[in-house]
Amino acid sequence: MQDDKTGGVPIRTVKSFLSKVPSVTTGTDIVQWLMKNLSIEDPGEAIHLGSLIAAQGYIFPISDHVLTMKDDGTFYRFQAPYFWPSNCWEPENTDYAIYLCKRTMQNKARLELADYEAENLARLQRAFARKWEFIFMQAEAQVKIDRKKDKTERKILDSQERAFWDVHRPVPGCVNTTEMDIRKCRRLKNPQKVKKSVYGVTEESQSQSPVHIPSQPIRKTTKDDIRKQITFLNAQIDRHCLKMSKVAESLIAYTEQYAEYDPFVTPAEPANPWVSDDITLWDVEMSKEPSQQRVKRWGFSFDEVLKDQVGRDQFLRFLESEFSSENLRFWLAVQDLKKQPLQDVAKRVEEIWQEFLAPGAPSAINLDSHSYEITSHNVKDGGRYTFEDAQEHIYKLMKSDSYARFLRSNAYQDLLQAKKKPPGSNRAARARHRSRSKRPPTSPALKKRQRRLQPMCLFARPHPLGVVSASLGAALGPSPGGSPSANEGTW
Repeated sequence: MQDDKTGGVPIRTVKSFLSKVPSVTTGTDIVQWLMKNLSIEDPGEAIHLGSLIAAQGYIFPISDHVLTMKDDGTFYRFQAPYFWPSNCWEPENTDYAIYLCKRTMQNKARLELADYEAENLARLQRAFARKWEFIFMQAEAQVKIDRKKDKTERKILDSQERAFWDVHRPVPGCVNTTEMDIRKCRRLKNPQKVKKSVYGVTEESQSQSPVHIPSQPIRKTTKDDIRKQITFLNAQIDRHCLKMSKVAESLIAYTEQYAEYDPFVTPAEPANPWVSDDITLWDVEMSKEPSQQRVKRWGFSFDEVLKDQVGRDQFLRFLESEFSSENLRFWLAVQDLKKQPLQDVAKRVEEIWQEFLAPGAPSAINLDSHSYEITSHNVKDGGRYTFEDAQEHIYKLMKSDSYARFLRSNAYQDLLQAKKKPPGSNRAARARHRSRSKRPPTSPALKKRQRRLQPMCLFARPHPLGVVSASLGAALGPSPGGSPSANEGTW
């Protein structure tokens, strides 16, 4: 497909505003090449075949983490042979941690971490806390090597490396094409796999080149192994396992609780203004008071309050009335710290420490001695997750104490029991608004003519009843009885 001499897919450099996109092709070109060279008549079949190739990482979109094929102008790039899945890569979590850490060191928009990548980085940082300094040093060394390369070469290599990890650590919801079926694994006589490190960093070795770890010979089971297995099985027996009926009841209760918030199950109220003529939703969003349905959801769990901006504001007001708002402000500050650029993290850590945890802090929070010692130690080498233990302690404190009192407070009960406006009034007002908007505008020339003809019209403006009746009598002539005195009297 990449051989231009034999009629491969055209690869070119596309010029955009103030930049160039090197070595790319479009999805349309790939689909057309597949249809031409593989004698495929149905474009859908060619798109499906291209999606299978892209899912394996041989072709990838340069601006999307989801590896799929589209028959449009989306730019695609071919993967380097070094990163092909046919090389039987089995990358370790340490390699993935080095890659993510390297991405955070480069202040470029195209290298920013996605939400799921930031969560993975936090999880890996907690898992490899003891060797994180070594991982950070490896990432710094990789960044220094990359900076010596040409700008175009570095841009292509960054996209190819990102596509490699999109295959082996895919986006949540996407299929992992490198995952082996567990049933096939059980059929293998030797379950030991050949592992290969991307950056040459494995759990036991720290070499600087990819290495193959030979499988260990199978040894006979000893008495110690059997004792360990017995201990493990006894521990499994003592584990508390839920019955399927209890699990089903829990799932049914959860589904029923959130059914009215699912537009696929329950029609939205008010209706979506993009699919209907009802604009009530916009009116509700513009109003400062939250809807009853929204307030009711805050009572489901503490996380529902924290996810809703209005819920956080109401909860903060309640905490201010109880002189404990520093807990929520600290929790929000730590959440904001996790989203800060790497260059601003150290400064923000110091600000949070001085405001909430330092001796004599203006908004001191109540921490237990264990969490305070861990946090004090982490502040010396500040990072995004310096206050992780303190944040978890404050979260549990608010959830068990402040949140329960917030649900019992008068402020929450007033919002929950607020009366809804009559639906007919809003509907009538919207109907009047639509009728006025549909009325055609009157031109100045037409207005002038109406004013000129207005005195000629008898009913142009209100008249006394006697004048109207006299005018009608004069227009119709004398009455059949020949007595015009009634009409004359009115004149």
